[in-house]
Order: sequence, then C-alpha cells, then structure tokens
Amino acid sequence: MRVSVILVTWNGRPLLERFLPSVLSTEYPDVEVLVADNASTDDTVAWLGATHPEVRVVSHPENWLFARGNNAAVAHAKGDILVFLNNDVEVHPGWLGPLVESLSRQGVGACQPKLLQWADRTRFEYAGASGGFLDRYGFPFTRGRLFESMEIDHGQYDDARDVFWATGAAFAIRRDVFLDAGGFDEAFGMHMEEIDLCWRLQRQGWRIRVEPTSEVYHLGGASLPSGSPRKTFLNFRNNLAMLAKNLPDAHLAPVLRARRAFDAAAAGRAAVAGQREDARAIRSAWRAFRTVLPALPRPNPHDPVVLPPYRGSVVLDHYARRCMAFADLPTRHWAEGWKPPPSTADIGAPLSPQGGPSG
Repeated sequence: MRVSVILVTWNGRPLLERFLPSVLSTEYPDVEVLVADNASTDDTVAWLGATHPEVRVVSHPENWLFARGNNAAVAHAKGDILVFLNNDVEVHPGWLGPLVESLSRQGVGACQPKLLQWADRTRFEYAGASGGFLDRYGFPFTRGRLFESMEIDHGQYDDARDVFWATGAAFAIRRDVFLDAGGFDEAFGMHMEEIDLCWRLQRQGWRIRVEPTSEVYHLGGASLPSGSPRKTFLNFRNNLAMLAKNLPDAHLAPVLRARRAFDAAAAGRAAVAGQREDARAIRSAWRAFRTVLPALPRPNPHDPVVLPPYRGSVVLDHYARRCMAFADLPTRHWAEGWKPPPSTADIGAPLSPQGGPSG
C-alpha cells in the first residue's frame, strides 16, 4: 500500500533541517513525503524547494495549527495510509513497515510506534511512549509515562497490543477510516485532537494499536514549550470538550463534577507554586468549555458506549499512592479485556521525574 507521510510546520526550518533527512531515508517501497506549511514567515518553503525537491509542499494561507493543517493536507496526499508525523521526530529507516503491517490486521484503524526521547534514547517520551490510555475522569497517561515521570525503556512495553489512543506525534491511520471519521476536530486547534479521534474511531468499532518494533525519537515541545499557559489552556479545554463529545449523558455529568474538583485543585496547586498564569489558564479553559458545550456534538444514544478502560483515578494513584510507573497501577482498576500483561522487566528500576507538557 502507498503511504503518505505528512508533516505540518510553521517557521520550522531548523527542525526540518535536523529531522527531515531521516524521514526521507525511510526504507519503504511506496512512500511520499508532504510538508504542509502553515504560512511560515521564514524561508521554509524556498528552502524545501531548493534542498528537497522530492518533497511535496502544501502551502496553507494562514497558520491552521495541527488539526486543520493536517486535515487540509490530506486532500493532496495519494496514500492509502496516512502518517501524521511531527516535524521534530527522527525515524529509523525501517520504521514504516511495521506500522503498515499493523494496519493490515483485522479491525485496526490507527496505530503508533514506540516513542523515545530524542536526547535520551533510553527513556520514554512524554507525548506517546508505548501507547496511550485514559482514566475514568479523562486524564491521559501512557505505557512509560505517568504525568511527569518518564520511565527508562527496558523493553517492558515492547508487546504490540490494543491501546486507547495513539499519539499525534507519529500517528498512522488508514485513509478511508480517517475520512469516514471526519478527520481531526479542527475546533481543537492542537492538543488532544488525536485522543478525541481515537475515541470516535472506537465508537465506530475500530481498534487502536501500538507497534513497538517501530521506534522513533521525539524532541517534543516544538510547537508550545512545556510550562506554556497557552498549552495548559488548550489541554484542559480540549480535554473537557473531548469528554463531552464522547461520554453519554449518564456518565458525563458525574465525570464533570469530579473534574471541577480535580481541576480546581490543579489551579490552586499552580497558584501556590507561583505559576499564576497556568492557574488562570485552567480557569479560562473551564469558561471556554462552558461557552462551547451547547454546540458540541453529543454521542448518539443508540451508538455503542465506549468508556475509558482505566476505571480508577490515575491522579490519585500517582500523587497519593505514589504509582510511578504504568505497571504500578492497580490491576483491579482495569476494565475487562484491558488488563496489561505482567511485565518481564525490572519495574523497580530508578525513575527520574522530568517536566513535560500537560497533555
């Protein structure tokens, strides 16, 4: 099958200079690379034309961010499989084949590779690690990362398996599945749009997979740096919108009540720590969510109900019970069919908490 690799960029020539050569060295018999430029004001487009004429450039008239920038580029792609790749990701030559093979499995609509940090390739990367999940209140976490604690990769999550969401940093999906689902929700702009899409896909009956034999390295924070109040706002607002779009009424009301308490505590914690702009961003996110809530599409009551597979609170497990690794989470909290297999690695290996984006 033909594969289209799509990279959205805005004033990102330095990143493309560093990471695009590895993408162009991909060993796959039928692949095209598209760069969707969000109206860069640097010389990205001219540089691409002069240096990498083999790359197809899609020029957008303004900065359409991640969701719309990728959606609009799909019309120019010729592949049966679409891979949305951040412009700060380095790949191995053989990274693509395992993803294509994973998407050939029955019922698999989307998948991701294993993501390690670009600077420290022994440690999982924040945005996707080895596949993502949600707890009952909508907080995301991954195999390899609970909040700011990133685990060392000992091969403990090298099993290919179904996950709840695949990272947008390296997101592979069948073209027909993407189009049928309506693509990324452009109202999100950036952050959480891939989790929302994965949730919608599962409501349509599709499976999401991680394929760790494909390994890539993510710099991270290239669009919005860690600690950015704008990032905080988008993560909280979009997460709440995602819950409203995908949870049926009977489940949404109690979850939002709990989230008000969790998020008020997060805002208070940020304020006490001197991060007043972050605290204001969380409160602003709730105001924005209440404004858009009446217009958000709600699940059809006749559609299958798909709930987050981790029925506990990852917030309480991590901060109160000191679960520092994915494998530390209580198995009793996993829904039937989602319980992780026993780890064969040394889960007690030392961890080094590091800062990272909030979602």
